[in-house]
Amino acid sequence: MSRIAVVPGSFDPVTLGHLDVIERAAKLWDQIHVVVVHNPGKTALLPIAQRVTLIEQSIRDARIKGDIVVTGWSVGLLVDYCTDVGASVLVKGIRSQLDVSYETPMAIVNRNLANVETVFMLPDPAHAHVSSSLVRQVASLGGDVSPYVPRPVAELLQTNEVD
Repeated sequence: MSRIAVVPGSFDPVTLGHLDVIERAAKLWDQIHVVVVHNPGKTALLPIAQRVTLIEQSIRDARIKGDIVVTGWSVGLLVDYCTDVGASVLVKGIRSQLDVSYETPMAIVNRNLANVETVFMLPDPAHAHVSSSLVRQVASLGGDVSPYVPRPVAELLQTNEVD
């Protein structure tokens, strides 16, 4: 029986910190599902399908090894997706105590709803200060985001070819 983990996020856009978590998770579980979810509390820069494509391109470019499935999920509970694919764990990257405070209640509810555990993964210190919202802000003001995001994302944001 394979051990399956889900790495969820809005990934709007995917950052090098996200890729770091995906790569390390792929070394710990047999199969990883990177699930792009809709965050109703945020206005998205990129549509879900474009985020999925950027993640797939970025994983290929970074030569991340492992059985990795990238998909979107916009209806229903994330634990429903976990149940559908046989995943028993969610992997969440956390950068600070604020992330822990935000993620802890969701982790408890996910365990109560579907017996899905949450594993918090600390980022590589080189990426601990980077968030997708910071990347969006820098890009919107014409700044260079290439130190923070994979090449496909940097190219997209620099050419303003957002769908």
